[in-house]
Amino acid sequence: MASGPLFDVVEDTAPARPKTAVLTVSELAAAVKGQLEGNFARVVVQGELSAVKIPASGHLYCDLKDENAVLNGVAWRSTVARWVEVPPPGTLVVATGKLTSYPQRSTYQLMIERMEPAGLGALMQQLEALKKKLAAEGLFDAGRKKPLPFLPRRIGIITSATGAVISDMLHRLEDRCPRNVSLWPVAVQGATAAAEVAAAVQGFNRMRGEQRPDVLIVARGGGSLEDLMAFNAEVLVRAVAESDIPVISGVGHEPDVTLCDLAADVRAPTPSAAAELVVPVRDDVLFGLAHTQRRLAQMMEELLDGHQERLSMLARLLPEPRRLLLQAHERLGGLAERVGYLGPQRLRQAREKLDGVERVLRAHNPMMPLDKGFVYLTRGAETVRSATAKAGAVTVHFKDGEREAELR
Repeated sequence: MASGPLFDVVEDTAPARPKTAVLTVSELAAAVKGQLEGNFARVVVQGELSAVKIPASGHLYCDLKDENAVLNGVAWRSTVARWVEVPPPGTLVVATGKLTSYPQRSTYQLMIERMEPAGLGALMQQLEALKKKLAAEGLFDAGRKKPLPFLPRRIGIITSATGAVISDMLHRLEDRCPRNVSLWPVAVQGATAAAEVAAAVQGFNRMRGEQRPDVLIVARGGGSLEDLMAFNAEVLVRAVAESDIPVISGVGHEPDVTLCDLAADVRAPTPSAAAELVVPVRDDVLFGLAHTQRRLAQMMEELLDGHQERLSMLARLLPEPRRLLLQAHERLGGLAERVGYLGPQRLRQAREKLDGVERVLRAHNPMMPLDKGFVYLTRGAETVRSATAKAGAVTVHFKDGEREAELR
């Protein structure tokens, strides 16, 4: 019996495995990037906003997170500039964009194109909180409202320099009553809109002289709540409320009410309505002036007629001037006659009275006895009246002079 080998070789009958391709790191990263961007070309993600950073470049970096995961996000500066505002950290937001990877760090992130609070409910809550805060400070009080000038010399308009709004307003002003207009062009939507409108209000208020407007109009066409958010910004509302120049707010359409409307002195339902409120209709003014002129002329005529009638009545009550002159002449003649009769008599009586007074004065004149040879003695300022007077020097007064003497 032939001997055989103690073992044999059993060959594998399974199909051969293909060899696994060897990829470089860059190739794998590029493949992952392609899969992400291809399968998640556009996604809408809800999460809590956190770790917000906006460096000098103007780009926005942030995290979107929930209780189980964190997603890095980035928005380029040009994108952020179109937003009304960046929600504060901690806000539940809805971000729209596309996923991409960053191969150098083996991370993926969301390239954000749009971001807003999650639902209008959250946005309205923010607005209501700001509204209550500003109302508590009195920014919306009726007592703060300033009256509009009847016919402003110059109107300041704050709105976009392009679009239908400024064109419609200028045409409306031209049709009603042409006025001087100063346009301060601003962005009316986007991240910078609120600051630009506030700066325009403050800039107009700093003007002096003929360039300073008599009234301001803040205007923007209609849009969604998100589109009008710039006119709910606190910085803009405060600038409008603090303006020394009266402000008309013509933002949106009739149903739209912004905080800017509440702070303004007058709210117009549309920009065109604001142009109508700021000036009267020229033809109406001219008609009113003509009517007033006719009324004044009529009143003047009635007043003159009244004075003429009264003058005629008084003229009838007055006597004839010739008769008045005759009566005056007769009274004057009578007075002259009386003066001619009484004058000499009264003059004679006055002279006799004066002679009597003269005689009395002469009789009581202390110097009269000196004419008869009498003298009187004085010592200093006193008159010596008694023989018992003390001896000594005295002055003897004669009619024609004085002599010194000695009493013994």
